[in-house]
Amino acid sequence: MPTQPLAERLRPTSLKEVVGQLHLVGGGKIIDQIIRQKQPTSLILWGPPGTGKTTLARIIARETGAEFIELSALTAGKADVVKTVERAEQNRRLGLTTILFVDEIHRFNKAQQDAFLPHVEDGTIILIGATTENPSFEVINPLLSRARVLVLEPLTKDELTAIIKQAAKSEKIKIPGKAVNLLAELSGGDARVALGNLELAAQLAKGAPITPQLVETVAQNRLPGYDKNGEQHYNIISAFIKSMRGGDATAALYYMARMLQAGEDPKFIARRMVVFASEDIGLAAPAALNVAVSTFLAVERIGMPECVINLSHCAAVLAKSPKSRQSYDAWGQAQALAKQCPDLPVPLGLRNAPTKLMKDLGYGKGAKWTAGYKHPDGFLPPELAGTDLFA
Repeated sequence: MPTQPLAERLRPTSLKEVVGQLHLVGGGKIIDQIIRQKQPTSLILWGPPGTGKTTLARIIARETGAEFIELSALTAGKADVVKTVERAEQNRRLGLTTILFVDEIHRFNKAQQDAFLPHVEDGTIILIGATTENPSFEVINPLLSRARVLVLEPLTKDELTAIIKQAAKSEKIKIPGKAVNLLAELSGGDARVALGNLELAAQLAKGAPITPQLVETVAQNRLPGYDKNGEQHYNIISAFIKSMRGGDATAALYYMARMLQAGEDPKFIARRMVVFASEDIGLAAPAALNVAVSTFLAVERIGMPECVINLSHCAAVLAKSPKSRQSYDAWGQAQALAKQCPDLPVPLGLRNAPTKLMKDLGYGKGAKWTAGYKHPDGFLPPELAGTDLFA
């Protein structure tokens, strides 16, 4: 019985075997050029899980004749780094190239990343880092400036289908077309997930054809690719806000459902909608703020799962409401005015006059306790007279 997972047993060993990422591995593209010229260079491979980062790093090392040393930022310590550098220095004296592959490089802190820098700079190490997080935020600038950042895309359904069919043929697994398509759909662009689910389904099927129902059973516990502290979190909340701003209630509910299914705090979503009600709807429909605040209170008091009804109601209302940023933009201009003119005296007629002396000096002169009253001298300091932030 095989001891390695199916995904590892079937891992491609050459570019010809790689499915997907044609913008990187196709003829004349950067990885193809690196291999053809046998000149490896430091790279940061940025993409979702199961898109081929480790595979491509291994192929580059294999095809360029470099020694491949792999470290995981999750488990590697200082001793591992020191040992790797010593090995690379030894290789360099022998005229050999060393490729250091650091998986999850974003989990190394600044000091740990700094340790590689001099050895990357002098060519002792060719660094290939793999990350699922935006390297702009997670990799130190000196390393970024010395490495090419290559973006890997989630595999398409067609690409996953091809991988599943190839694996099924290689392992003599019986899986009809409908089950293949469903497995591809439920794999989230991740080849490792697809092959892992295929392997589990084959074990449960015990030689019988894999059915769509069995595929759903083995794939049902897959968590969406969403990290509440990662880039995907910010991308989805951004899409949620922009969908409401653009009046697309369907898209807003879709992105909200993705957040909640991934375990997002419903209060976070409710808070964003409270802000949205004032920032993007504002004067066009002032009652939207009441809806958003009421939703936040409902989320606090009711909790999951019932509060999703309140959240979806609010998101639909906000998306379908008329929009105005007039009050939000006016506040920005008011802040700029206050910074530009921070010390202008308050006009006498607007000042508080609790004593006779103050009244004799003209404090509060001309002011009336009447709704809608217009002071003859206006309400702004004379230097700002005529300013209208809502014009």
